[in-house]
Amino acid sequence: MSISFPGESPEYRVARDRLLQQEVELRRATEAVAAARRALPPGGVVPQDYVFQQAGPSGTPTEVRLSELFVRGLDTLVIYNFMLPRALDDEQPCPHCTSMLDALDGAAQHIAQRVNLVVVAKALLPRILAHAQARGWRRLRLLSSAGTTYNRDYFGESAEGAQMPMLNVFRRDGEVIRHFWGSELLDAPTESGQDPRHIDSIDPQWNLFDFTPEGRGTDWYPELSYS
Repeated sequence: MSISFPGESPEYRVARDRLLQQEVELRRATEAVAAARRALPPGGVVPQDYVFQQAGPSGTPTEVRLSELFVRGLDTLVIYNFMLPRALDDEQPCPHCTSMLDALDGAAQHIAQRVNLVVVAKALLPRILAHAQARGWRRLRLLSSAGTTYNRDYFGESAEGAQMPMLNVFRRDGEVIRHFWGSELLDAPTESGQDPRHIDSIDPQWNLFDFTPEGRGTDWYPELSYS
């Protein structure tokens, strides 16, 4: 099938067809990487049943264990580390994380049909919930990891205590919970001008920008608000 858009030149079509082949190769590579990821051998057993804080029915914090995050018979759990430090109020939530979670909040009801998705932050629960209310998040399951070593154990926190935007996937096999995959590309060396892209495939804005003449650029990043 050959496509030709109105007014395009022969030079454009030749270059576009060449690019199309690269896109086909990228799709093939993406599928191959996903298949290799699914074929990973069993990961390490989770060392403890981490205890998080969540909002109870009355809004007061209640405890929930990692094992209790596997609900509705779904055996896969995805946990995103939101960079919201447990510190002073003048430490702002991460705008990058916030922009992605804005989008995931809308998709959460669809995601929940296949896997369990939760978001954890080191901040105390009231601060997390206040930010969620300000953003209008209604569907994300938000937890505080304050008081646990989860963030440090699963590389959502540096040795110095800085919060990191890590995404981890866990798999339940009977009574055993294992780590399946983590976004280690975050720490892999990049070449000049590259972003880490460790979870860009679930972040719609960057993928959309890659379709445009301007690209994602090097001098624009999300903000918490725009004038």
